[in-house]
Amino acid sequence: MMEIPVIYQDEHLLVVDKPVDLPVHKNDFMPHDAPYLTKLIGDEEGQWIYNVHRLDSKTSGLIILARSSEVAHHLTLQFERKEVEKEYVTIALGEVPEEGFFDGKVVVKKKSKFKKDALTRFRRERLIQTNISYKEHTNVCLSLVRVMPETGRWHQIRQHFAKNRHDIVGDSHHGDFTLNKLIKAEWGFNRLMLHASKLAFTHPVSGEKLKFEAKLPDEFEQLLQAVGVS
Repeated sequence: MMEIPVIYQDEHLLVVDKPVDLPVHKNDFMPHDAPYLTKLIGDEEGQWIYNVHRLDSKTSGLIILARSSEVAHHLTLQFERKEVEKEYVTIALGEVPEEGFFDGKVVVKKKSKFKKDALTRFRRERLIQTNISYKEHTNVCLSLVRVMPETGRWHQIRQHFAKNRHDIVGDSHHGDFTLNKLIKAEWGFNRLMLHASKLAFTHPVSGEKLKFEAKLPDEFEQLLQAVGVS
């Protein structure tokens, strides 16, 4: 069975560190026997588990799960009211500004033309010079960035970074396909470099303020060390 680290649990909810490439819930595009997070945790816990918010399958990191529909409802309202603090870590193409935000409309779901406003704040942590050159790019930089989305649209971070020419490494939907192919062929990295690293919210029953942080996956530092010019 796939190992899913449980960061916190009580009789009302769980916070887990979702592995990369694992869907949160079942969808129509999956094989009938494909694993997904709520089923795996539900089987382990021996009860029905409810997802509270979205984290696409290619993104790893912290996600809240509820043990009842009532708790799920209260937690969902916190997300809708923007009361939940979220932070992600990503590796993006180019020299991302030291601090700022991306705004503008993003597509709300796959194969849809409907767009909504979104706001994504960010802070660059490190800038890595590489020897990677392709097409019109020469010795590209990669940026390790902390990202704080203030809205929760579909693929919001991925769309905003791509629209601003800072494609997230490993993004096979919105990103730089040539860069992804090159990194996979040269160094073997083949994942979306986006990780939900921090969550803070109010416990829906006790009212306690809870804060959690997940360790950055090893692949992030391994990639930066592999491509970096010393």
